[in-house]
Amino acid sequence: MKLFDKLYIDGQWVNSHANKLLDVINPATETLAGQAALADEVDVDRAVSAAKNAFNAWSQLTSAERANYISQLAGALEKRIDDLTDTITAEMGAPLGFCREVQVEDPIDALAKHADRAALLDQTLAIGNAQVVREPVGVCAFINPWNYPLHQMIGKIAPALAAGCTMVVKPSENTPLHAFILAEAVHEVGLPAGVFNLLNGTGAEVGAPLCQHPDVDMVSFTGSTRAGIAISKAAAPTVKRVCLELGGKSPLLISEDADLQAAVTFGVDDVMINSGQTCTALTRMLVPQSRYQEALSIAKEYAESLSVGDPTDADTFLGPLASREQLDIVQRYIRTGIAEGAKLLTGGLEKINHLETGYYLRPTIFSDVHNKMTIAQEEIFGPVLCMIPYQDEDHALEIANDTPYGLSARVWSGDSAKAEQLAKKIRAGQVYINNGDWNNEAPFGGYKQSGNGRELGNFGVEEFFETKAIIR
Repeated sequence: MKLFDKLYIDGQWVNSHANKLLDVINPATETLAGQAALADEVDVDRAVSAAKNAFNAWSQLTSAERANYISQLAGALEKRIDDLTDTITAEMGAPLGFCREVQVEDPIDALAKHADRAALLDQTLAIGNAQVVREPVGVCAFINPWNYPLHQMIGKIAPALAAGCTMVVKPSENTPLHAFILAEAVHEVGLPAGVFNLLNGTGAEVGAPLCQHPDVDMVSFTGSTRAGIAISKAAAPTVKRVCLELGGKSPLLISEDADLQAAVTFGVDDVMINSGQTCTALTRMLVPQSRYQEALSIAKEYAESLSVGDPTDADTFLGPLASREQLDIVQRYIRTGIAEGAKLLTGGLEKINHLETGYYLRPTIFSDVHNKMTIAQEEIFGPVLCMIPYQDEDHALEIANDTPYGLSARVWSGDSAKAEQLAKKIRAGQVYINNGDWNNEAPFGGYKQSGNGRELGNFGVEEFFETKAIIR
């Protein structure tokens, strides 16, 4: 069991003012995975003050100096890969192999790639008698999710460090343990005091005070659209910059000429990884009516081949959902889908016989879904796929864009030129073609109620700059 009984503020491990510990539950065993110190509003003031005091000196370092700290931090995390993997698996249930590669190694790679981006702050632009320069936005508050906890945290910390900002970081109270390991790495490399501050706590006790604090210049949040709206409202009176990466209900548009076996199995796989707890998951599979029955058969067979079980078992594909609360939410959506007339093709609410404890759910697929159903419009955040037939490509595009979200999408076609044309007509921040891979250099973020702003790559660093015109 992990025990982290102190907060990290101003370069030191300190007692929390709240003087309380939070229990973190292992979703596979329903036993205690660890405990972490809880912060309160007094701790928020301490951490923000530390970040504010550190800002001038940190922002005046050369880009080479900031780049060196980023590289050292990536190296310190490399040494902790095993510990981070075991910890994230224990606190949120991701299977070990997937956790190591995607939840840990990938964000460390993203962090390392930001070292060169520290030089973006040095770039200037001449426009007539004006010189346009960049400056760091200031003190940042980072409020992080539980589903890809380290990845989303690094997606905020890395560009902020590169841009010369200081920060107060709040992990999700569901999965805070890995963040303390990150703070240990920060301390090891000697990042100047106050540049990075870690506060674990609830949204009410820590998140809201951070959003409202007059000395916080920017809030970056990843999570639900509902929470993102609340954060925007809390930040509005002090006119902070707010960057939001929110929900999704992403479509996989499969063309008539697609390799159906490849497209459908990829789509099922995409929804089921991380037990469906992925904001970009392709949870609406759009299939030509003429090939719909064939697609259903492929999807059912593949989903039923996926192993569900202990996330520490090398053969496990789906671990548990991250919490009892999340399991209850997903089960309610399954009941809603059945009540609204969707057909349960596979999976559902039946308990998995060999799993006596843990928040497990079978890979679930609905057929006979139309796009106005609740399960086709709302983000479920579990291993649940809706398969929707369409008549022609115009109809498919209409369905794809008929959503309040616009985070991601994928087009699968035998004709790459046609796939690109379709991709350009889908209103989403990222659109993949066929089996195109995730790219840590590409901007990540959404349209519509999927948020605003971008993370990763040069575009992610730009979010942390102010632009100044010096006119002669």
